[in-house]
Amino acid sequence: MESATPVIVAIDGPAGTGKSSTSKAVAAQLGLSYLDTGAQYRAITWWMVNNGIDIDDPAAIAAAAGKPDIVSGTDPEGPTITVDGVDVSGPIRTQEVSSKVSAVSAVPEVRARITDLQRSIAASAESGIVVEGRDIGTTVLPDADLKIFLTASPEARAARRSGELKGADVHSTREALIKRDAADSSRKTSPLAKADDAVEVDTTELTLVQVIECVVTLVEEKRAGK
Repeated sequence: MESATPVIVAIDGPAGTGKSSTSKAVAAQLGLSYLDTGAQYRAITWWMVNNGIDIDDPAAIAAAAGKPDIVSGTDPEGPTITVDGVDVSGPIRTQEVSSKVSAVSAVPEVRARITDLQRSIAASAESGIVVEGRDIGTTVLPDADLKIFLTASPEARAARRSGELKGADVHSTREALIKRDAADSSRKTSPLAKADDAVEVDTTELTLVQVIECVVTLVEEKRAGK
């Protein structure tokens, strides 16, 4: 990969829109770093659960927010995440963590801690980076070179997510996604929202390959114009 203009790409959207798969593939194709910000919120949630912090007590969560040492590897071919030196890439994907991550990530002190971490990672990515999450274009990296907001119908998202969670019931998965959307969109601190200058890509009728091609084109156009 020849060296090209560094570019910071923010990809936001609700769960099940193909954010992670798209972001990783685009970063790998274009020689960029990659950051899954959702994994960081899952990691701090996992730490809270493992250390007996009461998830229903925002003050307790806030008091502990600075304690875990979270390190994210940014290689799109093999992104890693550790907490206090322990690989948590598997444990953070459990249903227990999934069901608690919205509550933990709604606490302002948690968001401030993780947002600082995300900004420092983006700033140190020499070749540029694709950062995916829910508030990247609006809060974390409002000056990103390119902002993309992925959407899809709840039905399409549920079908994809239940496919990922082998054997999951599509109906209950859809209900869980809608509940998660509501929690993420209505929280006071950094809600899930589309930035005014973001390009919206509806992935409902698109294959993953088509979504990747679309985003790669957008990034290449942005790079050419920088």
